[in-house]
Amino acid sequence: MDILVIGGGGREHAICYALNKSPKVNKIYCLPGNAGISEIAECVDISVMDFDAIRSFVKSNKNINMVMVAPDDPLAGGLVDLLEADGVRVFGPNKNAAIIEGSKSFSKYLMKKYSIPTADYEEFTEYEKAVDYVKNAKYPLVVKADGLALGKGVVIANDFDEAKAALSDMMIDMKFKAAGSKVIVEEFLVGKEVSILAFTDGKTIVPMVSSQDHKRAYDNDEGLNTGGMGTFSPSKVYTKEIEKEVTEKIILPTVNAMNSEGRTFKGVLYFGLMLTSDGVKVLEYNARFGDPETQVVLPRLRTDIVDIFNAVIDGKLDTLNIEWDDNACVCVILASGGYPESYEKGLPISIGELDEDVMLFHAGTKSDGNGGYVTSGGRVLGVTCTGKDIGDARAKAYKNIENIQFKNMHYRKDIGIKLK
Repeated sequence: MDILVIGGGGREHAICYALNKSPKVNKIYCLPGNAGISEIAECVDISVMDFDAIRSFVKSNKNINMVMVAPDDPLAGGLVDLLEADGVRVFGPNKNAAIIEGSKSFSKYLMKKYSIPTADYEEFTEYEKAVDYVKNAKYPLVVKADGLALGKGVVIANDFDEAKAALSDMMIDMKFKAAGSKVIVEEFLVGKEVSILAFTDGKTIVPMVSSQDHKRAYDNDEGLNTGGMGTFSPSKVYTKEIEKEVTEKIILPTVNAMNSEGRTFKGVLYFGLMLTSDGVKVLEYNARFGDPETQVVLPRLRTDIVDIFNAVIDGKLDTLNIEWDDNACVCVILASGGYPESYEKGLPISIGELDEDVMLFHAGTKSDGNGGYVTSGGRVLGVTCTGKDIGDARAKAYKNIENIQFKNMHYRKDIGIKLK
């Protein structure tokens, strides 16, 4: 098969890496891709939101047997629908189902209507009413932009001034554009955070191995929220008992709820969970593979990913036995200094000798034209290693980071330490 992957970050590199291992894959295309992806795929310089150009590219490359849409924006924008209307086999939810991530207001409505445990909340479209509400609210609380904001439209406010500033950023200054025209003000949940990804064809649901993300920019979970500074799999807090609770009270009810709403979900459904003293609650849904969770989950996948994609598209996931390696994986993100706020681009990246089994997933890189790389984003590289346990994988990752350098390179030193 020839497969086109839509996207250009670390998640897409991990997906291309998994596809590249399949004997069923002849050629991988990726748009726009990045410098690392270009080593295993033909990268095409088309934006993920340029739907007309994407359709033209697929039509002119009749050898493409499948398109895998990875990022949130084109899913929410309906790229799957457009390509399917052209008779293309596409992996990913259609627009009708991708709303579960595209609108936090919808996802909260869904959870409330179908009694899926989540934080209490209020929603606002008027700045003054939101400010009045947070004046007398209990702190800390969470302010979320309703729409997609590159994983950054969430602020944990510790007092009124912080909440007001967040509301102003979103609703007055439109920091996240239209995504902030409606906001959710939510109860702050306390507990351990876990990420669960699941394959589903709308009928059968197959959860993947668990993982745990590190959202804050600095060690000890300090600093601003980011798209993710590192992750590890499996999560040590995700016990068999909790897995049973999540499956029965969250995963199955969510897929059934989407069916009841006439929004059958086919693809990868991501559950951001908080393990509270009052049971497991949903923090957020994503309508796709998480980033950087994908970078530690897919390296542990033993089953051919092409078989899984085909089974989901054809509604035959129940016929497949998906297997995983009994190991651990750690990914440490090397970020540009200043991320998630302003940062420099175009900085040369020096990569020395790395161990043979290191997976270096590129997120924000470009070719320098001479066989090397320069930075082109906030999250630049994901140094990823498997091992017999998290301690082993973690030690390998940090050992190899010592051989990678670029100006103002920043990374957390504590990825994988907080196991409990």
